[in-house]
Amino acid sequence: MPTNVEIKARVADPAALERALLALRPRGPEILVQEDVFFACPDGRLKLRMLRDGRAELIHYEREAAAGPRPSRYTVAPTSAPAALRSILAATLGELGVVRKVRRLFLVGQTRVHLDSVEGLGDFLELEVVLRDGQSADAGASIARDLMRCLGVVPESLVRDAYFDLLRADAGAAGGRGR
Repeated sequence: MPTNVEIKARVADPAALERALLALRPRGPEILVQEDVFFACPDGRLKLRMLRDGRAELIHYEREAAAGPRPSRYTVAPTSAPAALRSILAATLGELGVVRKVRRLFLVGQTRVHLDSVEGLGDFLELEVVLRDGQSADAGASIARDLMRCLGVVPESLVRDAYFDLLRADAGAAGGRGR
């Protein structure tokens, strides 16, 4: 199963982060408008990622909740029939919720750098160090930490949970306040 080493961090000043990123001379950006539909899954997470251009991918991944570099094992299957697949998955597994975001994707070496604006949550940075065959998770974590340092990412900004979990927690908190 392919593996990334990932971090996620809240971003207080997206413009400053982008200036630091551009100093690294990345490839990009590619602008991606994504809607991730999550389904019940006994192990890991299962989501259907739909893109504005009609393409979609079914993605299964396993990643522990941790604030800092952590491995993420994943499998991706492109689909040409996202609406039908969503309907089948919702009917058989149950649809849990949707995360909508605009992602600005940059490439720095073997790392996918995402500047995400997530509906209902705000701005985030994600680093995905795509491990090469035989490359250890420790080597990927070292690359992630180096990029974090270059981009000025402080430990206090790191987020342990997925966007889906953050949205669910916000919805639960809002429900508890009578909203």
